[in-house]
Amino acid sequence: MKKPQKSRLKRPRYPMPAFVRKALTQYKLMPAYKSRPPYQQNDYIGWISRAKLKATREKRLAQMLDELARGDRYMKMVYRSKKLATAGKKK
Repeated sequence: MKKPQKSRLKRPRYPMPAFVRKALTQYKLMPAYKSRPPYQQNDYIGWISRAKLKATREKRLAQMLDELARGDRYMKMVYRSKKLATAGKKK
């Protein structure tokens, strides 16, 4: 029996739907997704999963894929990964 992961999240943990996993794999964005903090991964999945209409889910999925491909956005907000922030400080 698999032991559940411990998490500091107080929000529900959303399982990744198959269509999201397929899109991340198809567009080779799974590494970008996995490099994001756990709360961002969970927020993306919950946000996409809670959409009632298929068109809304597709629109949200497209936004997530675009943001992951760009690497500088999270939910339409400016995002700088710790890796990028520390790389800019090295001299």
